[in-house]
Amino acid sequence: MRITELRNRISDYFSDPDTYSRDIVHAELGGMSVNQALEIGQEPGDIWKAIIAHNPEMPAKYR
Repeated sequence: MRITELRNRISDYFSDPDTYSRDIVHAELGGMSVNQALEIGQEPGDIWKAIIAHNPEMPAKYR
């Protein structure tokens, strides 16, 4: 997955994707936000899997 696809998926599900990516800390990402995980080079696909794990209520169409 490319970063662009990750950003698009986040935008499709979250009403404020910029704030989500910047401010929400994920235990699944080692206590980092999406933006921090990207900055250190984590794979976008792994970040997306962490987002899904962090948001278990996410409908299947967004997974």
